[in-house]
Parts: sequence; structure tokens; C-alpha cells
Amino acid sequence: MTKRFEIITESDARTLELGSTVMLVAGGHITPLARDTLRERRITVVRDDEVSEQESALAPVMPVRKVAIGSDHTGIAMKRDLTANLRAKGITVHDLGTHDSASVDYPDVAARVARAVAVLEADAGIIIDGAGIGSAIAANKIDGVRAVMCPDETIARYSREHNGANVLCLGALLLTTDQAIAIVHVWMETAMREPRHIRRLAKIRALEQNRR
Repeated sequence: MTKRFEIITESDARTLELGSTVMLVAGGHITPLARDTLRERRITVVRDDEVSEQESALAPVMPVRKVAIGSDHTGIAMKRDLTANLRAKGITVHDLGTHDSASVDYPDVAARVARAVAVLEADAGIIIDGAGIGSAIAANKIDGVRAVMCPDETIARYSREHNGANVLCLGALLLTTDQAIAIVHVWMETAMREPRHIRRLAKIRALEQNRR
């Protein structure tokens, strides 16, 4: 549940989790020193007269501690390198396959990763296929998933900050491993802060519900 405050002080800001989201009640106040600390610690503050608690809960999980990762046969090497890189940074990574070079269908892998994110077994998902496009299409069929194909760091940042993407899709045939690692870290470290963007996630959720 999102923490709620009537006033946020410097000491509050220092004890809040890095990259977390908190709610300020209508008429609430943030002290000047707290504002600087909140910014430094990448903490998002939303006002309950701007974004409801239910809407706030739709924003991507920050900080990302658990990642579900999967690839088809074209992305095994990139998946291996990304997994090693993330684990070296203390992030828990669940490798959902594939594990050998035999041909597999990307929708199957995408569904496994997307479902892990949708049921909160993972904070975020990464899927790799040849171009990243097919996996994004497949993953977006799972309710609660907002998957995006990211060819560069700029799109990665915008997909999180503006669109609340919780699944990242990469093209093993389009990117080097170093490029993929850079994209992953920009994507994972970008928070969704602005209420106007968070409110739009509720409209995306409504589209899912109307489809049922």
C-alpha cells in the first residue's frame, strides 16, 4: 500500500525507500529541505486530489529488485550476458528460458515473462527475440502488462517515464550486448513521476477491462 503523508519532512524523505512512490493528502505540505532530498532519492510524490491510490499502484515498481527474463533461440547469448550483469548488481533474475539453441516460438516465451510480471512474481520483465517486436505484441495480450520494444536509451526512458512500461523487449539481431545493457539500466532506473502520466494508466486498464 502506498504511504500517505499530511506533511513530508527532511527526516521522512531520508527514510523513504529509494525510487518509491508516496501520496500527499489534499492540502498536505512538503518542507523545502524535503523537496531536495526527495528529488535526490528519486521519490515520486503524488497528491490524492490528483491521482487516486488505485491509480498510483499502476505505476511501475521502483526500485526494481526482481526481474523475469526470457528469450527465443536468437537471444540466448544476450540473455546470458544481461542476466550476469544484473545479478552482479544484486538484482534477482528469474531465467524463464529458452535454454538451448533449438527453435522456439517467441509468443510462448513472451507469455511466461509477461505473466510473471502481471502476477507480481517479478517487478519487471525483459524479453529478447530477433527484433523485439513480436514479443512486445505477444506480451501486451496479458492484462496488466505494458510491453515496449526499445531500440535505444531515449525510447527506454520515455517508455517508463511517460508510459509506465513494465516489460522491456529487445532485438538480439539489432543490438550489441553493450547497447542492450545500457538500455536495460536506463529503463530500470527511470521512474514514472508525473500524475498526468500515471492517470493515463488507469485508462489503459479500462481498455483491458472493456475487452473482457
